[in-house]
Amino acid sequence: MTRIYGIKNCDTIKKARKWLDQQQLSHQYIDYRQDGIDAALLAEFMQQLQWQQLLNTKGTTYRALPDADKQDMTAEKAVALMLAQPALIKRPVLEHNGQYHLGFSEQNYQTIFGISA
Repeated sequence: MTRIYGIKNCDTIKKARKWLDQQQLSHQYIDYRQDGIDAALLAEFMQQLQWQQLLNTKGTTYRALPDADKQDMTAEKAVALMLAQPALIKRPVLEHNGQYHLGFSEQNYQTIFGISA
């Protein structure tokens, strides 16, 4: 089963889902805002992806955080922030064949799914 995690108004999620649909690749979409995310799933992501990669420090949600929340960032602090505000999780997270992949590029997805250009 292939799953893609994100939030529906994210442009990168839209591009990734469109690409999967165009390739006729069956997948399940999980929206952090609608379906939620729990500590167990975030911990599973972090077994393969580093918390520094998962924490979206370029988005408006992160920029809106109080400076105190951004200082002295640790894995525990990042997890607490991402659970409280799922928009802080970089998108998309793609789960395919037991592996997690972060972000979207057509070339990377072609490699992941074994599709030649």
